[in-house]
Amino acid sequence: MSNGDMDQGKQREPCAETAFSDIASPIVDKAIEQANGVASDPSAEGLHQLRITMRRLRSLWWSYRPLLDAGDNTRQRDLFRSLADSAGKARDYDILIELLKLQHKKGKVLPPEFSGARQEALDVGREVLSNPELKTLLLDALSQTSGSLVARQDRQPLQTFSDSRVAASEKQLRKRVRHAAKAKRSDVAAFHDVRKAGKKARYLLELFGPVLSRPHRKTLIRLKKIQKRFGALNDVVASEKLLRDNASLLAAISEPERTLKWFRKERDRRLRAAAALLRK
Repeated sequence: MSNGDMDQGKQREPCAETAFSDIASPIVDKAIEQANGVASDPSAEGLHQLRITMRRLRSLWWSYRPLLDAGDNTRQRDLFRSLADSAGKARDYDILIELLKLQHKKGKVLPPEFSGARQEALDVGREVLSNPELKTLLLDALSQTSGSLVARQDRQPLQTFSDSRVAASEKQLRKRVRHAAKAKRSDVAAFHDVRKAGKKARYLLELFGPVLSRPHRKTLIRLKKIQKRFGALNDVVASEKLLRDNASLLAAISEPERTLKWFRKERDRRLRAAAALLRK
């Protein structure tokens, strides 16, 4: 191969800066489509899927953080987090209701306050996500970040960049796993940090998977196990907090102290299960 052919080969190798738009655009388009769906026909599942898409965007912007202005990157990631939170409220009530049904076991009908709170969260999520400015905000974030990256003088091969950022997310996950393994069983925040780091690593593996220098199939399988078990723990912790933060809902339950006691026991059981997975 001549030197000219080698140079052309290097030029054809995709770089991280120009590849960003190709990776991010379909996700942004999906978010806009999901938001339009929520606006026309809101459902807790539709909002949940939109929340996942926002989290994927936040992880992608995190991966490109070393190449971007820190302030702009933080603001954009905060936007995605805020939208994800707005999209997730109704889903949070669904999880709480399912756990309360699990506690009762005999199919006891919950007070109407719960369905009312869920509907209110659904309406709020719809109002926020049906705002016409949402599309503009997402497209502006995409345009600004793409423009900043393309304007950079330096270029990094996409594979090298992807490998390094996936490695950084995995390193962060290992650090949080070690911390949680040493933490007291009551340190729920440490376990929550593992869950968040696991999600980020999983999203990046899925986003960059085709260009990584080696397969990560086994890692993805482990991350899915972490997400499932730690997600089950988070469901109980978040639901208990949601119940405690809503005095009217707690008062509507016939035996509130008994319910809170059940949540504590269930939280401890799921904490043990999460800790057991860390030891493996």
